[in-house]
This record gives sequence, structure tokens and C-alpha cells, in this order.
Amino acid sequence: MRTKQTPPEDAVNRYLKRKEAHVSKKTLYNYDTALTRFLEYLEERNITDMRDVDSDVIARFEEWRLDDVKPITCRNDMRTVKNFIQFCETIQAVPVGLHELVNVTKVNEDDEICDDVLTREEATAILDRLGKYDYASLRHIILLLLWKCGMRIGGLRALDLGDFDEGRPAVELRHRPESGTPLKRKDHSERDVIITPEAAEVVTDFINDQRPDVEDKHGRKPLVATKHGRTSRTTITKHVYLATSPCFYNGGKCPFDRDPDTCEATQWGHASKCPGSVSPHALRRGYVTAARNAGQPKDVTGDRVNMSGKILDKHYDKGSHDEKAERRRDYLRDI
Repeated sequence: MRTKQTPPEDAVNRYLKRKEAHVSKKTLYNYDTALTRFLEYLEERNITDMRDVDSDVIARFEEWRLDDVKPITCRNDMRTVKNFIQFCETIQAVPVGLHELVNVTKVNEDDEICDDVLTREEATAILDRLGKYDYASLRHIILLLLWKCGMRIGGLRALDLGDFDEGRPAVELRHRPESGTPLKRKDHSERDVIITPEAAEVVTDFINDQRPDVEDKHGRKPLVATKHGRTSRTTITKHVYLATSPCFYNGGKCPFDRDPDTCEATQWGHASKCPGSVSPHALRRGYVTAARNAGQPKDVTGDRVNMSGKILDKHYDKGSHDEKAERRRDYLRDI
């Protein structure tokens, strides 16, 4: 079958359009991000026709990517590129069978595990700082609920005003894909998460004093809201990166010898450039580790954060060997 002249950007746009109908917005975003990097690579090498993309070009893209990202990230990117190349075969943009020559980055077990974690001490310092200077603000609510509940961003975004039960107190996570807030494991992610009266008081004060009286485009009233409606994943992430930068919560002292007055990472939207800041998922890992160190049973922790014991052990429990040994102390018997 003869191939046709196809600009790489056109091929990517057609691929994403095809995927749009049957993948989540987050998955589509991940595809778009990976293929944007691929397009950047091709542009740097003046490749303007997919017919000039061969297995060597793709292999060199993998090498180029590994200079900037961890193997686990490169693996995900290469999986997307391989699937994209397979799509390109169907539109006669590249030779049939090219995708079979694409090698997906191999990672060892250690590379699969992300070690970014917010410790209990760091979380306490951050929440203390927010409680003193940004009480019941949007940022305070985001950090408070992510830490205290160990939930995913998707769960936090899914909460409506009616999902906060002040009396129990608890937050109720529900899967509502038809109105834009699916949960990762769909109905299996639905649960009620008990919170402390102290945390509930902050949420109540946010609702009464800080939360804008808005609805989202589906007519729902989001709990975590801005004046534009339901808070986006990007906004939540920016708040977390900023609040977890050490100079934000330790009195303005930078452990990396930077000047906070001129450091780009102290600016809104750039805090991810701070070596000490972490993503929202690091709070989830931190909560799991802190809960297990405090003696909370694995099954209770797993049910609370909607996670299997196997995944909890492999990817989320970041306790040291000493901490895990201490957890076992009360269960030991002299035999």
C-alpha cells in the first residue's frame, strides 16, 4: 500500500479526534501531552512528513526523551507513540507494520515506583500555616481534604455541596460521569469518608465565608469552587505545588539556597519548578504512609482511599524499614 504525504500535526489531530469519543478527558490530555513532545522532536529535525518517520527516528526520540524524564514517563510516552504510529498505518501515512518496530521503554520494578511523598511533619506545617494566614481559603480546603482523606484529585473535584455531611461529619464521593465528574474506578470508587470535627469546621467556614455561590455547567453546586465554577485539575495542582514549596511553610527559608524574592518557583503557576514541591498524588502517598505508621490497619486505610492492599504496599506505603518494623512490634509473639 502506497503512503500519502501527511504532516505530523495533521496526523496527531486526527488521532486525538478519533480517541476523543471513547477515552476520558484526562487520558486524552495524556495522549496530547506525549504527542506534543513527539511533534517538538520532529520539528527540531525538520521532519514535516510522516513518511520520513522510520524506526530509527522513533528510537532516537526515545533517547531524546530519556534525557529529560524518568523511564516510567518515557515508557508511557512510547506506548502512546506506538499506538499513534499504528493509527498512522490505517490512514496510509506510514508503512504498514512500522508500529511493530517501536520498542516501548523497559523499566525495572524500582523505576515503576514513584518516591515523591509529603511527610506527616510537612503536611502538619503546611496546614498550620494555612490555618493561620489563609484560613478556610480555597487553597486551605484543597490541601486539607487531599491530606485528611488521602483522595485523588478526581474525587476532590467530584464533591458537591450536598456531598458534605456536616453532622457526621463526612464527605460522600459519588460517580457522576454523565455530568462531568467520573471517579477513577467508577462505582467501585464510591464511598463515604469520615473526617474530624476540626476539619469539618474549616469546610463549613469555607462554605459560609469564602466559597463563591456558583454552579457548574451541569447545574451542580461544586464544593471546591472558584468564581468560574468547579475547580479545574490544573488549578488544584498549582495550589498544591505552591503550598508544598518549603519556603511557603517554613518561614520563607529556602533549603536550596535560592532567593525567594527572585525565585521563579514562588510565582503562581511556576511552583512545580521548586525542587521541594510535590504533586497532589504525593499527599495521597503521604497520607497512606502516615496512617499505616499510626497503626491504622491496611484494609481500613485501603477502603478509605479506595485502593487494594497490593497497590498500597507497592506504590503508596513509603514507610522506612524501621517504621514498618515498629508497626509489627505489637503483633509479635515469642515462639
